[in-house]
Amino acid sequence: MNKAILNIDIQYYISENLNTDITRISLGKSPFPAVSSKEIAEQIDSKKRSENKLPLWFKTEGIYYPHKLAIEQASSEAAARYKSNLLLGDKVIDLTGGFGVDTHFFSKKAAQVTHCEINEELSDISRHNSTVLGSDIHYVNANGLEYLNRSDDIYDTIYIDPSRRRNARKVFLLKDCEPDVLNNMDLLLKKSSRIIIKTAPLLDLQSTIKELKQVSEIHVISLKNDCKEILWIIDKGIPVTEPLIICAALRNDLVETYTFKMSDEKAFLLNDYSEPLAFIYEPDVALLKAGCFKLITRDFGLKKIHQHTHLYTSTDLNTNFIGRRFKTKKIWDYRTFIKEHAFRKANIICRNFPLSPEDLKKKHKIGDGGEEYLLFCTGSRNELLVLNCERL
Repeated sequence: MNKAILNIDIQYYISENLNTDITRISLGKSPFPAVSSKEIAEQIDSKKRSENKLPLWFKTEGIYYPHKLAIEQASSEAAARYKSNLLLGDKVIDLTGGFGVDTHFFSKKAAQVTHCEINEELSDISRHNSTVLGSDIHYVNANGLEYLNRSDDIYDTIYIDPSRRRNARKVFLLKDCEPDVLNNMDLLLKKSSRIIIKTAPLLDLQSTIKELKQVSEIHVISLKNDCKEILWIIDKGIPVTEPLIICAALRNDLVETYTFKMSDEKAFLLNDYSEPLAFIYEPDVALLKAGCFKLITRDFGLKKIHQHTHLYTSTDLNTNFIGRRFKTKKIWDYRTFIKEHAFRKANIICRNFPLSPEDLKKKHKIGDGGEEYLLFCTGSRNELLVLNCERL
C-alpha cells in the first residue's frame, strides 16, 4: 500500500481521469515521482468499477482502492446492506473480509465486528478505508480459520465468503472453494451460534443442502434482475427438517422478498395453462434460480403460459409481482410473425423457444434496444408464439 497515492494532488488527478484510457496512463510517464503510472492506472480502474457497485466508496474522498479483482469479488452495497440484517447478536466475525464492504455494513448493526484477511495489503487498505468511512472494526491480518481456531472468543455470527478461485482458476463447487467450509464445519459451529456462508449463484441448491446438512435458510439474492449470490444460514442447536428459501430482489433502495419451501413447490399441482392474456409477467431471476415456478401462480393470482415456459399472465394487473411486468399489445404465432413483422429494433426475450435472442435478431434483421419488447415462447398448446409487449 503506497500511501503517497493519498496525496491530494494525486487523488484529484485520479478523479479527473476516470474516463481516460487506463492503458495509455499505465504505459505513459507518471506525473508524480512517488507513484508509478501503473499504480495510478490501477486506482483509476478500480475506482471506476466502484461507481455503481459501491457508491459510498466512490463518493468518499480519501478512499484507497485495491486491484480490480478485489472489487469484482466484493459484495455490492445493496447486497451487503441486506446481509447486515441477517446477523445474529452483537459479536460478529468476517473470516474472509477482503475489501471490507460487508464488514462496513456489519459494523452498523453489531457492536463488535472483526475483519480477517490473509492478504496484508488488502487488510491494510480495508483498515484505512474504514477509518475514512468512520467504521469501528477490529482488523486481523491472518487466515480467518487459523485465527478462529487459536482464539478463545465465541461469536454470535460467523460470516465466510469462500474464494471461488483456486490457482487463478474459477471453481464452482463448495468443496473446491477456499477456505474449506465443509471440513471445518465443526470448528465454525463450536465458535458461533449462526454461520452465514456466501456462495456463487451457480451452486445447485439441492446438492449443497445435502453437503451442508443443517441449513435453516437459503437467501437467493439478485440485484437489478441479475443473480449475484446465495447465502446459506446455519443456526446451531436448532433442528431443521427443511430450509426456508427466501428470494430477495434488490433494486436501488427497494427490497422485494418471496419465501417458500421446496416441498410445497413440488407438492403444488398445476395442470391448467393459459393463452397469453392482457398482462405478461417474467419472474425475477432470484425466483427462477430458487426453482419457484408453480407456487407463484397461487400467491400472485396468475396463470402460467406453459409448463416449461416461465412466463405468466393475467387479465388484471398485479403490481406486487416480483419481476418484470408487460402489457400485451399483439400476439402472433411464429409463422405469421415471420411474414408480417416490421420491427427494425426491439428488446427480444426468449422463454422455452428453439432459437436464442441472438439467432432471432440475426434471422429477422432486428436491431437490439428501443421501446418495443418481443417475447418469443411456447404457448399452452405447444405452439410457438411471439408477444409484442409494452413494459410497465
